[in-house]
Amino acid sequence: MMTPTSHPLILASASPRRRKILEQMGLQFQVVVPDVDEVHWDREPERTVAENAKRKALAVFVQFPESTVLAADTVVAFKGCSIGKPKSVSAAMDMLCQFSGCKQKVYTGMTLVRPDFEVMQVVTESTVQFRELSDDVVAQYIELVTPLDKAGGYDIDQHSDLIISGYTGSWTNIMGLPQDVLEVWLQCK
Repeated sequence: MMTPTSHPLILASASPRRRKILEQMGLQFQVVVPDVDEVHWDREPERTVAENAKRKALAVFVQFPESTVLAADTVVAFKGCSIGKPKSVSAAMDMLCQFSGCKQKVYTGMTLVRPDFEVMQVVTESTVQFRELSDDVVAQYIELVTPLDKAGGYDIDQHSDLIISGYTGSWTNIMGLPQDVLEVWLQCK
């Protein structure tokens, strides 16, 4: 297992997808879920994810100032609006039905705070193209994937062939943590 520095790495997130990415990178880390009030600017997805990632990272860094803290936030931008996590299964179904045959942008804001108070921030954008979706396909997808903890109600890493025809940009950004940027930040290459 790799460690990016001599300081412990903390993932300030409850996301299993972000944990999976760090584990696949071979990093040693601990998870501390931040207790912060998140913001949501409906027409400013990039500002939303940047601010939320910063809030999460700094909230955990205050508790663990000798650690390197990583946080992220992801939203979907669709038809001019920022879309977060659905609040119910029916809301997730409605979201996916609206996405049918359309493209959307996925924005992930990522913040890394080091013990020397260096703060690194980035917002990464990817595009997702949805298939034409029937109600039956949406219902099948919802049965296979728990939609409530995912921006836009879907996970590109789980059964995406049912609903997604393609994407541009970073796969791991769509999952919630742009690995290519993180590798540079942590000097893992």
